Amino acid sequence: MRGTAVRTDLVVIGAGPAGLAASLAASARGVGVVLVDGATEAGGQFYRQPAAGLGAGRPQALHHRWRTWERLRDGLAAGPVRVLTEHHVWCAERTSGGFTVHALLGPEQEEPAEVHARAVLLATGGHEQVLPFPGWTLPGVVTAGGAQAMLKGGLVVPGRRAVVAGTGPLLLPVATGLAAAGVEVAALVESTGPARLARHGRALAGKIPEAAGYAARLLRHRVPFLARHTVVRAHGDDRLTGVTVAALDSGGRVRSGTERHLPCDTLAVGHGMLPHTDLADGLGCRLDGLAVAVDTEQRTDVPGVWAAGEATGIGGAALALAEGHIAGCSAAAHLHGTTPAPAPAALKARTGHRRSAAALEAACVPPPHWTEQITDDTVVCRCEEVTAGAVRDALDLGAGDARTVKLLTRAGMGWCQGRMCGGAVAGLAGCEPTPTRRPFARPVPLGVLARQHPQEGLS
Repeated sequence: MRGTAVRTDLVVIGAGPAGLAASLAASARGVGVVLVDGATEAGGQFYRQPAAGLGAGRPQALHHRWRTWERLRDGLAAGPVRVLTEHHVWCAERTSGGFTVHALLGPEQEEPAEVHARAVLLATGGHEQVLPFPGWTLPGVVTAGGAQAMLKGGLVVPGRRAVVAGTGPLLLPVATGLAAAGVEVAALVESTGPARLARHGRALAGKIPEAAGYAARLLRHRVPFLARHTVVRAHGDDRLTGVTVAALDSGGRVRSGTERHLPCDTLAVGHGMLPHTDLADGLGCRLDGLAVAVDTEQRTDVPGVWAAGEATGIGGAALALAEGHIAGCSAAAHLHGTTPAPAPAALKARTGHRRSAAALEAACVPPPHWTEQITDDTVVCRCEEVTAGAVRDALDLGAGDARTVKLLTRAGMGWCQGRMCGGAVAGLAGCEPTPTRRPFARPVPLGVLARQHPQEGLS
């Protein structure tokens, strides 16, 4: 088989905060570590860096906790961890000698590579959830994380006048980052109200200084904050020209008569994050809801497999760092046959950050009646161009879950395999979203699969 093959003790998949912390912790305890990531540089979405050729004078201005990144970056450069960037992992499997991780190399993702390891640590992160609304497919509508990635990685902004909308803690850094970059932010539209956050005040106490910092910057840039509001519709023909927002009542329904039009050329929208669990599911790891289930050492129920960060539940970079450290210590200890000894500070941080994450998850939820605003001609599955009307027709035919809707409409059968539309289809079907079993974590050329398992005796 063409391509590269590497052998190591521990392979860490994902070079975001969790993967970086895990790699450094395991390596410091004498374990050979290979860190694999699909990006061109380590750091993940949180520590995404601009290309060197862009000549960024102050990249730290775009980042939170920059000193933490410097510590991780310098530790990686000074240590023996082997970093394999532009390795897009599509499958991890158990073998007689441990595990084999299969990846595709480079931007074309056609040339195969393998990493053989005694143990695997999954730090695969998460992806954004965006729930549809009329006009959401217009050019100019981007995800909140996408807008942030353009700014951090490309030093470009998606437009001149933006609305940032949806729900969740990601909206704050996106709005402040765009404003600091010179974008006129017409409004920050958050569907959660202050009263709902106040109910979780004790658990969120540790987040107050960070939130206050963002609030001060929003005030400095005169960004209006519309709490308990939502985007009803995006307007435009060839591209976005504005959005209609409206207030929500206590039950989460749009209050008639509160609609207002906000001219803009960019809408950065997001409704929270979902864990990436494809590789874990392929290895047979148990899931707890939509996340990978782990024990106190971040071990999955599959021997030799650990998981940390957003894959085990959305909680932010600080929690991912703590979980990654604990997982790296545990993996190293078990490979050496010793007892894990993670830093007590990491254990304490994990407890506190998990409490805050649970509170944010409970508070920052999309409006419960968001499906009422979706017109029948609204595209729900962008890959297969399935509309909300087609989904509703499937429900009329007796479909009672997302899988049956998929069989009747092809929603979720496209390139993203339901990652983007799964939550929307489940919402329209009136059921809870469930993980979708996929044989591969990303599309794979047939030629690569054929070389993986050549058939003997065929001419």
